[in-house]
Amino acid sequence: MDLFVAAVDLGASSGRVLLARHDAGRNTLGIEEIHRFENGFVHRDSHDCWDIDDLVAQINIGLERIIDRGITLTSVGVDTWGVDFVLLDAKGNLLGQAVAYRDHRTDGVMDEVARIIPRAELYARTGIAFMQFNTIYQLVALKRENPDWLPRAQTLLLTADYLHYRLCGAKSCEYTNASTSQLLSLKSNTWDFDLIKKIGLPTHWFPPLNQPGSEIGGWVSRSGQWVKVITPATHDTASAVIAAPLEDEFTVYISSGTWSLMGIESLVPYNDARALAANFTNEGGADGTYRVLKNIMGLWLIQRVRDAFPTFSFADLAAQAENAEPFTYLINPNDDRFLNPPSMLEAIQEFCDETGQGQPQDAGAVARCVFESLAFLYRRTLDELTTITGQHYTQIQIVGGGCKNEFLNQLCADFCQLPVHTGPVEASALGNITCQLRALGLLADRTAIRQLIRKEFSGQTVLPRTKNARAADQHWQRFQNLCQHVPAEQHTTMEGAAT
Repeated sequence: MDLFVAAVDLGASSGRVLLARHDAGRNTLGIEEIHRFENGFVHRDSHDCWDIDDLVAQINIGLERIIDRGITLTSVGVDTWGVDFVLLDAKGNLLGQAVAYRDHRTDGVMDEVARIIPRAELYARTGIAFMQFNTIYQLVALKRENPDWLPRAQTLLLTADYLHYRLCGAKSCEYTNASTSQLLSLKSNTWDFDLIKKIGLPTHWFPPLNQPGSEIGGWVSRSGQWVKVITPATHDTASAVIAAPLEDEFTVYISSGTWSLMGIESLVPYNDARALAANFTNEGGADGTYRVLKNIMGLWLIQRVRDAFPTFSFADLAAQAENAEPFTYLINPNDDRFLNPPSMLEAIQEFCDETGQGQPQDAGAVARCVFESLAFLYRRTLDELTTITGQHYTQIQIVGGGCKNEFLNQLCADFCQLPVHTGPVEASALGNITCQLRALGLLADRTAIRQLIRKEFSGQTVLPRTKNARAADQHWQRFQNLCQHVPAEQHTTMEGAAT
């Protein structure tokens, strides 16, 4: 008998409502996109924000379309990006806007927090990488800008938690997304209330945490159908890792999309001096695991490059890059100038010019610069992982929308000199769906989830090409040197923020 669940999968540029059909008898799973909608920044009250009310409206449109087809929906869950949040007053109403993590309100705030609690201590307590948009820094910026909100605010909800609240009225806080905040204790995996007090915030804002697979209420359709609301791993990367068909502990994953999240699934965190120096994060995963990973700027770079070449599709840019001269221009993708520049093309040209490379001009040269630089940063991250964990890794699994980029996949295999396995493309949504199915008693554990994903959504294998690997070796030290570049205006880069 078929059972239907819905996944709301929200990214920084688009959102989807997907319908999943699971046949327990045959152990099959199919998904269908029901509703896709744009997401992006709106400028309000001098900040880059999410249009949170429109997101709620679009989610309801998608769910109602499922109901209108005569389908009995068993459950729904939402996954989103991390770190962002809203504050609610005593009546459950929003205070202010849903400010986006790329907003510049956090510029310089990392240094302000470091004067309250030293970076080494903060990392030892939380295990979370230093990124200027982490929730802790957003909250300090908000407190400085809106001190009158402190007595009025009653509840903090991360983005996915707020969307669940709008679906069913429950104020919950799911663990995997909360772990991105840099406000959880790595020892207890609960809120670090001593840390929260140190930065001057009320502890009552922070609800108790719940784990992936928690039923928190019900959504009611216009026709009166009641649908369980089940929190998946609400951080989209956590859901993507659940759905990544990892072969063994020697497999590194890359969740490739707007960000490239590269790391391992681990039973233990790594927050020693080596992990701190490399700025690795230890985010929460399912079943007591940790996502030991590095945030890499990812396809955000090429998304914004396309602004300068609007006649080119993403596929066109990849094709142009493949035909361009190799290793002519390289950047450090994690330089903070690329976080949210007015022009990505100009930011890339500025970096290349500062480092004596000249300036790429045409679409192919710029796109090749982005893809080769990403692949080199994958190699650097792989080396760092090996150093931090003492483990030798044998393969890479790329999941998410970026795994469709065959040119970047090949560069990854060549530069890292490891086989690359791809898929599933819809990893975040599938992790969301299978987490719900597990909560409903239809899948036993992560092993069963991955067996099902491998059977139904297997991808391709890309092997390294010796000639390309040798060519990359010749430019490896050049890239390493570029990662140490500090421009005249003294950026505090994400790559070196922990030092």
